Amino acid sequence: MLQKVREQGQLRERVQRHLDAIYRDNPLDADLDGLAEVLLDLMGLDASMDAPQRYINHWDQRDAIVITYGDSVLEQGERPLRTLKRFLDEHVRGYLTGVHILPFYPWSSDDGFAVLDYSSVNEALGDWADIDAIGWDYHLMADLVINHCSSRSLWFENFLRGRSPGQGYFFTASPEQDLSAVVRPRTSPLLKEVETAQGTRHVWCTFSHDQVDLDFRNPEVLKQFVSIIRHYMDHGVRIFRLDAVAFLWKIPGTSCLNLEETHEIVRLLRTLVEHAREDAVLITETNIPNRENLSYFGNANEAHCVYNFSLPPLLVNALITGDCSYLKQWMMSMPPAQNGTAYFNFIASHDGIGLRPAEGLLSDGEIKTLVATMQHFGGNVSYRALEGGKRKPYEINISLFDALQGTTSGPDTWGVERFVCAHAIMLGLEGIPGIYIHSLVGTRNDYDRVENTGHYRAINRHQWDYETLGTLLQHPASTHAEVFARITELLGIRQRQAAFHPNATQFTLHLGNALFGFWRQSMDRRQSVFCISNVSNAVRPLALEAVNLIDTEEWMDLISGEQYLSREQVVELKPYQTLWITNAPDYA
Repeated sequence: MLQKVREQGQLRERVQRHLDAIYRDNPLDADLDGLAEVLLDLMGLDASMDAPQRYINHWDQRDAIVITYGDSVLEQGERPLRTLKRFLDEHVRGYLTGVHILPFYPWSSDDGFAVLDYSSVNEALGDWADIDAIGWDYHLMADLVINHCSSRSLWFENFLRGRSPGQGYFFTASPEQDLSAVVRPRTSPLLKEVETAQGTRHVWCTFSHDQVDLDFRNPEVLKQFVSIIRHYMDHGVRIFRLDAVAFLWKIPGTSCLNLEETHEIVRLLRTLVEHAREDAVLITETNIPNRENLSYFGNANEAHCVYNFSLPPLLVNALITGDCSYLKQWMMSMPPAQNGTAYFNFIASHDGIGLRPAEGLLSDGEIKTLVATMQHFGGNVSYRALEGGKRKPYEINISLFDALQGTTSGPDTWGVERFVCAHAIMLGLEGIPGIYIHSLVGTRNDYDRVENTGHYRAINRHQWDYETLGTLLQHPASTHAEVFARITELLGIRQRQAAFHPNATQFTLHLGNALFGFWRQSMDRRQSVFCISNVSNAVRPLALEAVNLIDTEEWMDLISGEQYLSREQVVELKPYQTLWITNAPDYA
């Protein structure tokens, strides 16, 4: 109570402290007078507002998010966003509480991540009423594409002409500057030469020459994005995915990655959104090495959630090698998320399997084998530039179903079991799960889309005909139906277990390299769930005494329903079988 009294009426001061830290050097000599009041006004906030309670979890074990494009499912003659709403209502309602709709704005490239107009919905998808309808029934997550925008946007056109809004919005540098330390995820040239009303300029392009980096040294850019956030909140967006935020602030001569000003901007945005809506959530999308990724939690004052980017490559590696040692070592090093923060777990996305988050966790030899195996399964590899003109694998582009069709020895008959095992592991872990729509329905590699677009990432961006997909999901012999049924069954079980709360206790078990296990315990300590998966293609014995089950408790597997009457029992785990052994089934 005392803390709350102390924080009353201090919102303006908090915002001002953030701004003082961001613009302490004020490299553009920008006019900062009254900026705090302007930001509060843009967000519709009163400077005397009380601070929201800290360390509150705005999620529990019932929460899971489906990740999808607005046009991943299509019905002729119907707006794609309405078709998506029908798919959600008819197939996932009750299993998934949230939906992340990937960029639904007008765009020029990168399937939405080169934004033309942040204030509009792409007419090919629908309109704001369609977004509102989804946000009414589901926790809506949207992308704040904050690092860059399209080179064909009005902002950039105005930048070239010296007009507003847009003048001074984009970061420029000189080719004569030493930019060798800059870390980038692409091999294209960093600078793009353009002709402006003020003469020749070289604009900064971290990702592509159609995605020009914004200059947050100019407070006008910050104002624009605060206004955009308010606009999205007014249309039901509760969860904001800060796309590529690690690259936001640039200082030539540095790596231009994870700079302190970037972290301070995240802190500022958190302060603003949580005062506007107490259960609003910021998720940082930072496809970088694990230690750097974790830094975006701050001291529970930056991102509410961070993408668990190391999980996909480590989990896929474990399942194709039959050895969980690297996955287990990583798990043991992961700090528990404080209350008010959580990991956002995923194993597939619209992009690919990032390899930077595996750096320092997998050996170079393991990464080489992983890449070769994925290429054998039909995947492609994207590269990033290194100093001296060298390049290094950055991302594997492949559908998760095809990625898990076999082992390092080649394809086999265990693909579905391996695929379901991957999801069972993810759903048991500390954190909030996100499931890509194409994993939910077992979509395969889309080679035609790669050929038509010329982009490797399109391999995992299939567009389903709604009627065709619906028929497949109802067909008992369909692999798609089997995958969907088994994953939704796991989701249903998960929702009823308090030990699967995203912030419930987690400890890694030591059961050898073929059995990956961890223990979850509910926050009131009444329920335990021992999650044990066979990551190999051979039957593996599990001595229950090795799990240290308490003799006075009754134990059963939540997935199979099998009961265990003695801790002396030895259980035979089939290839890729998962057990969720608990003392208190359906304790929520």
